[in-house]
Amino acid sequence: MLILFFAPASHAKQQATAPAQTSKIAEITVTGTQKFPPEQIVTASGLKPGDAVAAQQIQDAANRLAALGIFSAINFRYTTKGDGIALNFQVKEAPSYPISFDNFPWFTDKELADAIRGEVGLFSGEAPDSGALIDEMTIVLENLLASKNLKGSVTHQLLAQAIGDGMMMQFRVEGPALRVQSVQFGDSLATTSERLKDRIPDLKGQPYSRFAIEVFENEHVRPLYANQGFLRAQIGPPQAHLTVDLDNPVAPGVDVLIPVTPGPAYSWKGASWQGNTAFTSTVLDGAFGLKPGDVADGMKIEAEWQRIESEYRRHGYLDVKLNAQQEFDDANRQVSYHVEIAEGPQYHMGDMIITGLSLDAEKRLRRIWQLAPGQVFDNGYYDNMAKELQKPTPAVFGEMPIHYNQFGHFLRQNTDRHTVDVLLDFK
Repeated sequence: MLILFFAPASHAKQQATAPAQTSKIAEITVTGTQKFPPEQIVTASGLKPGDAVAAQQIQDAANRLAALGIFSAINFRYTTKGDGIALNFQVKEAPSYPISFDNFPWFTDKELADAIRGEVGLFSGEAPDSGALIDEMTIVLENLLASKNLKGSVTHQLLAQAIGDGMMMQFRVEGPALRVQSVQFGDSLATTSERLKDRIPDLKGQPYSRFAIEVFENEHVRPLYANQGFLRAQIGPPQAHLTVDLDNPVAPGVDVLIPVTPGPAYSWKGASWQGNTAFTSTVLDGAFGLKPGDVADGMKIEAEWQRIESEYRRHGYLDVKLNAQQEFDDANRQVSYHVEIAEGPQYHMGDMIITGLSLDAEKRLRRIWQLAPGQVFDNGYYDNMAKELQKPTPAVFGEMPIHYNQFGHFLRQNTDRHTVDVLLDFK
């Protein structure tokens, strides 16, 4: 006999025809798991071989697993095996996120992770976005604080990472704030930079937060090194050291060190282009703002990629994507880029749909609009007009008595005909 149940992450439903009699579990197996050891999942279910169970008890075990938050779906089935049953849980793992401990300067990340790992059996080093597992992690951190006579409750939230793409689960202590007493850098370029000195008050005297420091690194320290060709500079993670605040000896503060390993400074060697048909490689080379031998200014290089994409969009290539891969010549301290361009189709102007204006005002706007139906769509012109129309101006409407408080604009692309309709809404 084979009986199959399904337990979604929110709750599980029992089949109405499930038998109420009990059977002894001969074995329990788990399939579909990659992050978690099957034996830990079995332990978390609350069942074990030898237990005499009815269908509802198996359903309850599936519900316990679903409540953890680490599975997006759970199926289970059991088959007869001798005098008992063989139970199998089929799981689908939910997304999980890297963890950041925002303001725990009393402990290292390893100490915090080890404390969680010692108490939470299904801890993988990451966290789900919700569920019982993350609640258990929070309790462990609060107990760790209490063991050191530290006051404060622990909260968690999912937010974008300060550096790079993706999301992270941030844990932080809510309580009396530890303030940053000093900020030091691990390299002379950053230490002597007047630009960074002017930004130190962004951190010094403020509540200690690793997230705030990482934002500071990304917005101020990293550009300093990128501007001067240190494209492989390693910055952070920040190091925190408890110290005594001389103005308030009762409350400790935090000294922050931002480690920096600059590596070599590179010069620009050039770019090779692939996939470009709208513009020749010679045109792209000539339009690029760096010449061979120039400092490989990382910030300027990123701006050039964006400028080239904008130029493509001015010529109707609204779906263009650039993928620039670095190629380092460490012997000569030069960098070149291999750039793959996916141009996509070229779009032309379709219809312009205007709502919220009087007939006379609409006629005036259509007269000055410079993109005719069928003309190659110029996204730069569209952007400039969208800025111009944020409020009524004589440049657009002349002396007409036009009044509106809100302006919305939207592009509607027809991927079959490769046309773009412009929608303008005035309120």
